[in-house]
Amino acid sequence: MEPFVLKDEELFLIQDWMNETTGLVAGFTTKKGGTSNGKYTSLNVGFHVDDTFEAVCDNRKKISKLINFPINHWISAQQTHDVHIQRVTKKDRGMGSLSYHEAFKETDGFFTFDSGVLLILNFADCVPLYFYAPKEKAIGIAHAGWKGSVHGIGVKMIDVFKEEGIEPNNIFATIGPSICEKCYIVDDRVVNLVENALEHVEKKPYNLISGNQYYLNLQELNRQLLLKAGLPEQNIQGTNLCTSCHEEHFFSHRRDKAMTGRMMSFIGWKEDPIDS
Repeated sequence: MEPFVLKDEELFLIQDWMNETTGLVAGFTTKKGGTSNGKYTSLNVGFHVDDTFEAVCDNRKKISKLINFPINHWISAQQTHDVHIQRVTKKDRGMGSLSYHEAFKETDGFFTFDSGVLLILNFADCVPLYFYAPKEKAIGIAHAGWKGSVHGIGVKMIDVFKEEGIEPNNIFATIGPSICEKCYIVDDRVVNLVENALEHVEKKPYNLISGNQYYLNLQELNRQLLLKAGLPEQNIQGTNLCTSCHEEHFFSHRRDKAMTGRMMSFIGWKEDPIDS
């Protein structure tokens, strides 16, 4: 079953993770319903592209209202396609929410136990990974392009949970919208790294086209790595949404030849009344 449900035109939500009891909100923005123009039309939320600062701020504030999560409680990153995961708390709220320069540097993942904190990352083809341990009330989010994937950012996130005493059986993961296998061609240099990351795994997430060209399924690559890290198969769900195929919903770095905006993945618990 598709985990992402379209909410109006601006948001896809992980519906089965969200309910009034837990207060958890998790999802992925679209490119529609914002104020940006030109190649960033219209809901670009990335400060690091050549959009206007005012438009990005307006777009982020709109998302804040739609999900009812104060923007000064957001935490964002300057992403580098690496595997650094930052543990954050309420003390870090507001970092990068309305300023790229104030975001956590060289960070591609976040982890927290705290409510009243929204973890956000930007995307335009790479794989958003969402993590949720309901019993321990821990959450995480990661940015997994091919580099982050083969270097194991998803596996590293599972290690972070384990370091906090959370067993893989209690961790649930959702693999979010990204470029699909039919739209993503790589060379043998990348495939060799994929092979190294998936030693002793029978099902490979790539197919030879010709010569040294391959179709690579980044979502399946990350699913295989999460299984290898110890997550039960039934704890992992994935989407059928492709950022390149579904042009009506998403920006795509590869489809749009790098001249494009960014979507946002997000996850956070709304602040408990006792904390307010």
